[in-house]
Amino acid sequence: MNVMRDTLLREIRRRETEYQNRPGQDKWRLRFHIMPPAGWLNDPNGLCFYRGKYHFFFQYSPFDPEGGLKVWGEYTGTDLVHWQYEGTPLLPDSPWDCHGVYSGCAFTEDGLLDIFYTGNVKLDGDYDYVNSGREANTIYTCSEDGIHFREKECLLEMKDYPTGYTNHIRDPKVWKAGDTCYMVLGGRKKDNRGAVLLYASKDKKHWEFVREVTTREPFGYMWECPDAFCLDGQWLLSVSPQGLKREEFCRQNIYQSGYFILPEKWMEEGEPKEFREWDMGFDFYAPQTFRDEKGRRILVGWAGLPDIKEEYNNPTVEQGWQHAFTMPRELKWKNGKVYQYPVKEAEMLREKELFSGSRQDRDPEKTQGILVEDSCFDWEIKETDSRSFSIKIEEECVLKYEDGVFSLSFEGIMGAGRKVRKALVPKLYSIRILADTSLMEIYLNEGEYVFTSRYYTESDVRQLSVRGLQNAGNIWTMKKQTCLTGL
Repeated sequence: MNVMRDTLLREIRRRETEYQNRPGQDKWRLRFHIMPPAGWLNDPNGLCFYRGKYHFFFQYSPFDPEGGLKVWGEYTGTDLVHWQYEGTPLLPDSPWDCHGVYSGCAFTEDGLLDIFYTGNVKLDGDYDYVNSGREANTIYTCSEDGIHFREKECLLEMKDYPTGYTNHIRDPKVWKAGDTCYMVLGGRKKDNRGAVLLYASKDKKHWEFVREVTTREPFGYMWECPDAFCLDGQWLLSVSPQGLKREEFCRQNIYQSGYFILPEKWMEEGEPKEFREWDMGFDFYAPQTFRDEKGRRILVGWAGLPDIKEEYNNPTVEQGWQHAFTMPRELKWKNGKVYQYPVKEAEMLREKELFSGSRQDRDPEKTQGILVEDSCFDWEIKETDSRSFSIKIEEECVLKYEDGVFSLSFEGIMGAGRKVRKALVPKLYSIRILADTSLMEIYLNEGEYVFTSRYYTESDVRQLSVRGLQNAGNIWTMKKQTCLTGL
């Protein structure tokens, strides 16, 4: 196995170096969002703060921008803004994960950086790989520096999971309450219902099944990437369900990500209620949360989706990479729902204030043009108090609010095939647009609603316009480089 591991590491580094040294300029390469050093990135994994550093691991297929064999890549940083690539610490190098290091979590409460993840095995033969032909193993390893990991241990195999489930059981998330560790796993039942499996352990090694957590009525056929946590006294269950019906103002993507409200004693009894989506944009899936050293609950999502090639032609594939992470978002429980907003450290990205509008500056009935001589900006508009307005980015990207509906639409090639996403927003009082070269995050009402979307423009500057608002807000350009590959 060591020979195979060393060979794979060399091939990964060769591929990454080849990408970094490729000729020409990649105008869509992201400046301050985490993206893959080469190839494909998907789920955030093992997010934690450990021994003075943030460790962000990620699902990674370095050899193919459209996916493939999964390893874990890793970035570290001290401030949630500046990142250093650390390589690929977890590879498919054991019998339990030989076809992919799939999603998992970090646990740091016992002094080590413990990692729990799903090891994927696909058997050769005539299988459907749903009810047969696949092994999903729950694997443990640990580290004292967050970079080098000890020998792997298989904690749970297919025979250890309860009956009534398909072979799709994955994505462990672990936390501790009192003297007991708990773990949730996402699952697909044989009757095509999504559910979460809850386990408990005293030593992190021996796990006992506690109960199944699911809704009374079927809600999708698979629940991926579960995450249970308490936010300001309220227990929540985050999942990414597959198989929901798409509607005009909700569940508009092929798969969704959102959270349920859990009853106080949910680990013993009760059902999850009131599913709410995390993000209403085109590109968001598989989020994970963690608590940092300041006590904040922080969420990071995958700014992408699987299985959308028919409706999306991502031009960065031709550049040799695909997908990114969202900015880290601090979560707060307010007014019976979760608000999510870029961590305060994101303001460190601001470089120069280009525009500062005020309520007296302009006639809202006239269109105001704003030229940002950069491809990245942070735009804050407070006190909108308007029932109808529109914002355009390069004419083809339109943000519109009318009759209680907020929409993000693309009217040309900028959306790479996508058209419109909407949300019912009864009252809109603030907007923040955090725009990277080819990724924007739109926060409404200080994070009550969020839209995350990729977008693609040929220009190195941004022509913005606003109509219907007296206050055009404040705009800053952004610093040039915050994510380093270390190659």
